[in-house]
Amino acid sequence: MQNKHWNVSETSCNEGIGLNVTITSGVISNVTCNCSFSSGTVCHVTNIQLKGLNLTGSFPDEFGNLTYLTEIDLTRNYISGSLPTTLTQIRLTILSALGNRISGIPKEIGNISTLEELVLEDNFLEGTLEPNIGNLSRLRKLQLSANNFTGTIPESFGHLKNLQTFRIDGSTLSGKIPDFIGNWTNITRLDMQGTSMEGPIPSSISLLKNLTELRISDLKGSSSNFPNLEGMNMNTLILRNCLLTGTIPDYIGDWTSLTTLDLSFNRLTGNAPDKMGDSLDYMYLTNNSLTGAVPSWITSSKQYLDLSYNSFTGSSPSSCQQSQVNLVSSYSSNGSNSLWCLNKDLPCSGKAQYYSLFINCGGTSLTVDGNQYEEDSSPNGPSFFFAFSEKWAYSSTGVYMGNVYGDYTANNPFSLNVSGSGFYQTARLSPSSLRYYGLCLREGSYKVRLHFAEIQYSNDETFSSLGKRIFDVSIQGNQVLKDFNIAEEAGGAGKGIYKDFDNITVNGSTLEIHLYWSGKGTTAIPDRGTYGPLISAIAVTPNFPVGSAGLSAGAITGIAVASVVLLVLILLVLWLTGFLGGREVEDPDLQTGHFTLRQIKAATGNFDSVNKIGEGGFGPVYKGTLSDGTIIAVKQLSSKSKQGNREFLNEIGMISALQHPHLVKLYGCCIEGNQLLLVYEYLENNSLARALFGRVEQQIELDWATRKKICLGIARGLAYLHEESRLKIVHRDIKATNVLLDKELNAKISDFGLAKLDEEENTHISTRIAGTIGYMAPEYAMRGYLTDKADVYSFGVVALEIVSGKSNTNYRPKEEFVYLLDWAYVLQEQGNVLELVDPRLGSDYSEEEAARMLNLALLCTNPSPTLRPPMSSVVSMLEGKSAIQAPIIKRAATNPDPRFRAFEGLGNDNQTNFSTFSRDTHQVPRSMSIEGPWIDSSASVTSKDETRNHSSERKLLPDF
Repeated sequence: MQNKHWNVSETSCNEGIGLNVTITSGVISNVTCNCSFSSGTVCHVTNIQLKGLNLTGSFPDEFGNLTYLTEIDLTRNYISGSLPTTLTQIRLTILSALGNRISGIPKEIGNISTLEELVLEDNFLEGTLEPNIGNLSRLRKLQLSANNFTGTIPESFGHLKNLQTFRIDGSTLSGKIPDFIGNWTNITRLDMQGTSMEGPIPSSISLLKNLTELRISDLKGSSSNFPNLEGMNMNTLILRNCLLTGTIPDYIGDWTSLTTLDLSFNRLTGNAPDKMGDSLDYMYLTNNSLTGAVPSWITSSKQYLDLSYNSFTGSSPSSCQQSQVNLVSSYSSNGSNSLWCLNKDLPCSGKAQYYSLFINCGGTSLTVDGNQYEEDSSPNGPSFFFAFSEKWAYSSTGVYMGNVYGDYTANNPFSLNVSGSGFYQTARLSPSSLRYYGLCLREGSYKVRLHFAEIQYSNDETFSSLGKRIFDVSIQGNQVLKDFNIAEEAGGAGKGIYKDFDNITVNGSTLEIHLYWSGKGTTAIPDRGTYGPLISAIAVTPNFPVGSAGLSAGAITGIAVASVVLLVLILLVLWLTGFLGGREVEDPDLQTGHFTLRQIKAATGNFDSVNKIGEGGFGPVYKGTLSDGTIIAVKQLSSKSKQGNREFLNEIGMISALQHPHLVKLYGCCIEGNQLLLVYEYLENNSLARALFGRVEQQIELDWATRKKICLGIARGLAYLHEESRLKIVHRDIKATNVLLDKELNAKISDFGLAKLDEEENTHISTRIAGTIGYMAPEYAMRGYLTDKADVYSFGVVALEIVSGKSNTNYRPKEEFVYLLDWAYVLQEQGNVLELVDPRLGSDYSEEEAARMLNLALLCTNPSPTLRPPMSSVVSMLEGKSAIQAPIIKRAATNPDPRFRAFEGLGNDNQTNFSTFSRDTHQVPRSMSIEGPWIDSSASVTSKDETRNHSSERKLLPDF
């Protein structure tokens, strides 16, 4: 370990002087010597406290030679590697390495029988929790929060009957909260926030009569009643987002020592507490279903209380912010409330006239790109609602753990040279929940741009750089970002980024942007209380013409009615002319922009062949440039093709509702004459397939970091489709040609024409098989059994192609192997999986990371859909937050893998879906595409026709 501030020599312990250094902020580091041995002639080091020194290197093995050492405290340094096994040679009582880069705990740690405190919070630990920790019978304090642990809490931990503190916040654990916590009868503090564990809280918690601080949040599973905590006397109770139902127990009001109560984001009913103890400082009952009158003690209180988002009735207060009490949106909409901000949905108090909004969060007013960003520099506090005239407002909820004086705005404390616009120098923060509201907005579709820059961590090799801020973002109640990490997305602290969300609909007059901390990430770096949502700026702009702002309500209503009538007439004409006859369209929501045929012709040079960039299964694809300079891609569908018309309407109905950084953006459409056109963003670097295994002159040199980024981008896009978007969608045709690359080589998933809504409680989505041979999951190919796990399988194939640089269907190392995937399983069984890595990478890649990605690819392609992980778990694995365990699937000559048996029955199962491709007499299902979007139509490959035992030369047929 090295640091310029301290120096230890052989004489440092002489006369018991030791080492005593104060670096900054009163942090004292000591090496304590005891010189009472052998009648005062021998000194031994007994305590090492080297805190906040930014020590580098690994944890020293040599500490094991200090046989009289009882304490090691290396809090907040930059030490990496595993804890050494030599620590078992000494009689340690305290071992703390909070806020470092420790990545491993040896199983021998269970042999340090004298250990009483083990603090490894805010490190890089991953994998399952070490069961041998359960052997430390004297352990009083165990802090393991903010690591990357997975799995369950070991049963052996139930033996730790002397525990007084247990913290495991922020790891992605599974299973239920163990019942054996009832054995911890001496415990005073229990923290389990953001662990992803399932409820309910076990009934054995009622046995913990010494418990004074309980923090549990964001449980999964089904709802449950309030846990029995009667007979305790808490000073801190946080049960946030724990799926709790029923009423708030009366005995909580009798706790005389209670200072903090947080029961927000549950499903609690009944009345608010009619009394609380005199020690109460903070109470959060936000986002429940509480009813009745708000007790008078609350409205007159000087404490920080938040009752927002409930359903109270009775006489309303005179303000939505009563001293320190936040009451925004707390009253039932059925009541006669005089204040707009007390009502649900925050209805406009005047005329809905605004159509844009620009806020410099946490900072003063400034102009960027011609837009005036309004000031938002109010310091606010733990329960605060503030409305800036009638145009916008915000609501902040929560108090910082470990630092009740934490700031709610930030001003670049590390003086980072922040890249980007001026508003990245400041930010608004919140420890729990932060909502911004655009008020009195005109109805319509908007684009929301959220700006972020991590300015509370340093960008160097010190402990201040080790923080991980993780939070979620929702817009209009729909989650748009999950487990968002600003620094990770931007590539480090002090780098400004923005996230765009298009087609955000305002139906009433209010736009809500909600940032929420779900208990994940670090909380003590660089100091306690550094966590929670952070945002730099907000920009909201309309997707509609704004010229009608001065029209009367009657005129607007008349225009709207006339528009509806006109739309009905157009649809009727389309129906009568055959465009809509017999179509199976499930309520398409036409929220995309409309383009005229004149605009499209001008952009594409009247569909000049020079601008033709591909030939799809339903028509050509053209590159175009709009009058404002925007480059677009136009997909021209054949109006004579029923299949094409149906795909067109299907895409319009669903793609327009989906906006994500890793999905190809739909700008709009054109229905005019016999033209059916889709207008997409243009992706400069074509498809992943062409980049990896196209013609030599078309290929792109993708380094290892870029391949990882592409793989993670695809996974995030699919996770959004499956789990995060309002419409749960299975893509059905994930492949390298349906992944496009933008200028920065970010991956974007294309071609949702084959997607269908994932109907609730019905996994047999469609009887028509749609997909590409070699990428389809076996259960889908054989039986038409479709779930989101079919996309997981296809993703696994694409991940394998990304690492290997080879096409799954066109690469055959040996005649007996049908696919690259077949060969991958053989290499895995032989322990030679790294032979798959693209030789073009040379040695410029991490073997460990490549093995992880290959194992993940094989995990995703398990023949059994139930054994494939969901895409959210895949994202977590790729981000290094979860461990990867690849399945071991044994191949047998007499019983081939079901992936390959899947295609033997295609000829019998899908006869009605067969058609013939030009230049090839082999039959394949029409909905099974051969190649993907934006491929040069003159390119060709040798592809394997999996329904026959021979190959054929075939033109690429882009189907985007």
